[in-house]
Amino acid sequence: MMIGMDRPDITTAPPPRLRSGYHALVIGATGAIGQAFCEALAHDPHCARLVRASRAGADGTEPSTPALPTWDLRDESSLVALADALTGPFHLVIDATGALTLDQRGPEKRLADLDTAAMAASFQVNAIGPLLLLRHLSPLLAKGERVVWAKLSARVGSIADNRKGGWYSYRMAKAALNQGLQTAAIELARQRPDLVVAALQPGTVRSRLSQPFVGDAATPPDVAVRGMLAALGTLAPNGRAQFIDHAGQPIPW
Repeated sequence: MMIGMDRPDITTAPPPRLRSGYHALVIGATGAIGQAFCEALAHDPHCARLVRASRAGADGTEPSTPALPTWDLRDESSLVALADALTGPFHLVIDATGALTLDQRGPEKRLADLDTAAMAASFQVNAIGPLLLLRHLSPLLAKGERVVWAKLSARVGSIADNRKGGWYSYRMAKAALNQGLQTAAIELARQRPDLVVAALQPGTVRSRLSQPFVGDAATPPDVAVRGMLAALGTLAPNGRAQFIDHAGQPIPW
């Protein structure tokens, strides 16, 4: 099949069961998946406000997008500054941050490949930073109505589903992320019982992250995003985090 042929129209991507006039925030808006989320939400007539946050700050394409500071998942003070620059309430937050290759080091295949600094960097970007984002941005979530916090995770973060081994740091960081999301969901539900917290497995999406490993044999980002938005619409608040794939199927923790 040729790229660009027979692909669904992202303008028909269903919103995740949010009220008409909802406000959305996409963090990591310049990555392949983040951009696709922004495009889908920008075409959703029910979305009244879309804020794009990338590490370089706001891209300026949305009239309602404030001037945002630059930020880095490895610098908590920059995440505090980002939170201070944003104006809520938000009904949908998509955290599309994460990295498989850091400082030119890819995933380890063997115990012999483990490196202390590389492991720490993966945890900071894939687990610690995202939880700090949730810490500082959760006060901006709407109360008294359905709200969704969706964080890109990975199937390789599932301990029960680990059949191939390898990719130590990335697997461990994503498993830690999932535990953090689960713990935060329990706490946040006490103040926001209508909150859905989701750890999303987007599938193997065509991006700079996946290209060195699968080339172009991957799902186009807009197709993956359409599936994830539909999957989010199936989730009911239950006081827990929910780990699902882009087809809405649950993944074992």
